Amino acid sequence: QLQLVESGGGSVQAGGSLRLSCVASGDLYSSYSMGWFRQAPGKEREGVAVIDGDGHTSYQHSAKGRFTISRDNAKNALSLQMNSLQPEDTATYYCAAGPFYSTYDDVNDFAQWGQGTQVTVSL
Repeated sequence: QLQLVESGGGSVQAGGSLRLSCVASGDLYSSYSMGWFRQAPGKEREGVAVIDGDGHTSYQHSAKGRFTISRDNAKNALSLQMNSLQPEDTATYYCAAGPFYSTYDDVNDFAQWGQGTQVTVSL
């Protein structure tokens, strides 16, 4: 079981950048896929990017080329660098842990979630 805490959200203008961080406490961090998911008001939660236990990454189409997910197993840490942010990126972003081999569209397989951090992008 992991406890996940996100940070780094905020407000930014379109075209700007933010870096989200997640720190996990608990055992066997390296045995999980780790991912970033988001949920906008009135919409379902969706996968943004996932890095699996082998370090393979997968991205939602809209995130490719703009967002970069990375993990540091020695520090139980996960990051999401977000560049060229657009208003449609506005949402609450969640860090989550899931099965060793997972991709961004396996949202229902992720069982451990952080509390979320708000990202707001304005024109």
